[in-house]
Amino acid sequence: MRWENLTESAEHGRADAALFGADAVVSRTFDTPEFAGITFHEIRARSIINRVPGASRMPFEWTVNPYRGCSHACVYCFARKTHSYLDLDTGLGFDSQIVVKVNAPELLRRQLGSRRWTGDHIAMGTNVDCYQRAEGRYRLMPGILAALRDHANPFSILTKGTLILRDLDLLRQAAAVTDIGISVSVGFTDPDLWRTVEPGTPAPERRLDVVRTLGEHGIGCGVLMAPVIPFLSDRPVQLRATVRAIAAAGATSVTPLVLHLRPGAREWFMAWLNREHPYLVRRYERLYADGAYAPKWYQRRITRQVHELAQEYGIGPAGAGMPRQIREPEPEVEPLSEPTQLTLI
Repeated sequence: MRWENLTESAEHGRADAALFGADAVVSRTFDTPEFAGITFHEIRARSIINRVPGASRMPFEWTVNPYRGCSHACVYCFARKTHSYLDLDTGLGFDSQIVVKVNAPELLRRQLGSRRWTGDHIAMGTNVDCYQRAEGRYRLMPGILAALRDHANPFSILTKGTLILRDLDLLRQAAAVTDIGISVSVGFTDPDLWRTVEPGTPAPERRLDVVRTLGEHGIGCGVLMAPVIPFLSDRPVQLRATVRAIAAAGATSVTPLVLHLRPGAREWFMAWLNREHPYLVRRYERLYADGAYAPKWYQRRITRQVHELAQEYGIGPAGAGMPRQIREPEPEVEPLSEPTQLTLI
């Protein structure tokens, strides 16, 4: 494992000052059912606020990622490629070899307090999920949220994890002093598809319970309807069922995103497709013949259908990946040059 070669810009193939050295890594396994087969590599990172590449279409410039690798094991995850920079496997290795930046909370607090930091919006969950299974043991997010709250720094979170509800009080406190945005990822509600495509995630209905619970506590929550998987979750009846469930959960917005297959994710997903749905392999090869993204006509069709359904069910579209402002309920009384990361879309 080439920890010593992981550099501030390693995700884009450059070799600058190392983010951490081999002597800073401690690898652990835990003898509990929820962590069976998973190895955690604890490291002390040198930087935690990452700059999004200038060419990105994302509406934010900075991210925080306390983990690398993800036990959600989504077969389509675009972030799989990042594991290759550690000489780790982008398939099972991405699912089971989890890098934990154990000093993330204190490092973030220090960087937020730097004169060089100007208080820009910070997005979380745009690379791997900050509320994946490891967070239940390492508890990095409470310290991260407290630092953001104490500096009144705006932020957003995208997650598939129900563990976010553990930090409800911190989210409410942060919402009282700054703009925050919460989005939950629910691409479909088909239980059989979920079990094979996202085997390490909470079930879609549990994620929608998160949307509902946040709303009940005054924190509006949008849904990133991602990914819409061609030929597996894109039939009109499936789209309708998903949007209907999202609306019933009280989501403030729904934003569809069609599956994209970048190198690293593409090979793993296609291997899965060949095992589970071999009759679709040729159709995928044609649909994605020009690169990582489905054709524009297909993306527009899905977006139009979802937005029409959202209007029918009383929820509005939002820009892909956009943080949404979260406000507290009405009160009863008066009231730095950083490392880069891959982009979400």
